[in-house]
Amino acid sequence: MADKFDVIVIGAGPGGYVAAIRAAQLGLKTACVEKWVNKEGKTVHGGTCLNVGCIPSKALLETSHKFVEARDHFAEIGIDLEPPKANVAKMLEFKNSVIAKNVGGISALFKANGVTAIDGTGKVTGTKQVEVTDHDGGKTTYEADNIVIAAGSVPVEIPPTPLHEDIVVTSTGALEFTEVPGRLGVIGAGVIGLELGSVWSRLGAEVTVLEAMDTFLPMVDTAIAKETQKLLKKQGLDIKLGARVTGSEVKGNEVTVKYSDGKGEQEQTFDKLIVCVGRRPYTKGVVDENVGVGLDERGFIHVDDQCRTSVPGIYAIGDCVRGPMLAHKASEEGVMVADIIAGHKAEMNYDAIPSVIYTSPEVAWVGLNEQEAKAKGIAVKTGSFPFSANGRALANNAPEGMAKIIADAETDRILGMHIVSQHAGELIAQGVIAMEFGSSAEDLALTCYAHPSTSEAIHEAALAVDGHAIHMANRKKR
Repeated sequence: MADKFDVIVIGAGPGGYVAAIRAAQLGLKTACVEKWVNKEGKTVHGGTCLNVGCIPSKALLETSHKFVEARDHFAEIGIDLEPPKANVAKMLEFKNSVIAKNVGGISALFKANGVTAIDGTGKVTGTKQVEVTDHDGGKTTYEADNIVIAAGSVPVEIPPTPLHEDIVVTSTGALEFTEVPGRLGVIGAGVIGLELGSVWSRLGAEVTVLEAMDTFLPMVDTAIAKETQKLLKKQGLDIKLGARVTGSEVKGNEVTVKYSDGKGEQEQTFDKLIVCVGRRPYTKGVVDENVGVGLDERGFIHVDDQCRTSVPGIYAIGDCVRGPMLAHKASEEGVMVADIIAGHKAEMNYDAIPSVIYTSPEVAWVGLNEQEAKAKGIAVKTGSFPFSANGRALANNAPEGMAKIIADAETDRILGMHIVSQHAGELIAQGVIAMEFGSSAEDLALTCYAHPSTSEAIHEAALAVDGHAIHMANRKKR
């Protein structure tokens, strides 16, 4: 038996590393086990998010957005230059440098907070035991009073489109294309599919997105989803709804995809195909069956509202438990669990978790959309405001999009906020804070906003809830 710890965390992704740091800050002897190895054979922290997910995709989204701005929009604002060229190799180099800085930052934080980093694959073998298999196959068993499982998730693969070298890939492979594909297929019009499709579309690829559902972004408010679909179509993304993929065949350096839609059987040929149909929890082999931790039929670990499993002293957080598979949700669960282990009272408000799609413009939302509220039988009132009527958005040459607030018709309490605009991912924090503190639409309407700022669109949307918007003609209330 090796060292004994107060807490051992399995997984150093955004849930695990945050849980470990918080636990150590609270005076608990803490270790964090991570198996991820980079191309140089070195263990790296940060999980999917930092290595092949949130961070690298945002680096490519930002660089590709800047390229489009320079190519298509600089002349509009008085900046003349030779037509820019996309240097994919340099973009990948920048992306990798961003990853390295973030990963190195976590390792430094572990040292600064006294977290013991253990390299290898962790497995819960007892109620207070974690067995770690190192990269050479050696096994060491550690004892811990508390165990936090933060094993994360992996992309879902589907039988009709088996992965094939660098032609049929998951989101991970899509971040490594060394040149812009001429014809790019994307299966799935969710967050990841739209973001990756946007990256390569901006750089010149002809992008077709195949979505099995008949509704575009059903989790987003209908008005925002319609506006987003219109803007993405204008940018060149061909989004086919109700397209159910039935098969594929790779020949040479291209892949032909077969799918069915309202018109019957169809097929289309691509140079690259990205499969983005969701993610599944990575829980197989993480816990010995004899320990007694319960899993559902999809592999998610059963937990209560405070992430306790069915076994005392064992917790699970992030993508391997219920709820949205979001890095910030995992991080907050990690903080909550560490606080509980340290004896503090803690809980998480799952009704106020923001979501963002980092297309251009961005799409962000928190809480209920109008259709969800009505389905729950809640009488609502709404207020919307277009960014085309916002002075700062016009000055930024980014007038696309709108903000919408959903409030309870009786109490005026804010139930949800949905935005499509430049920097919507930053603006949505206003909605999160408002919901966290139980604010009413009137609270935002009575708040003084800086001028000129794109935040004023939120102010105007709040005013519009009761028909009092200043910078647009108000809709007559029935």
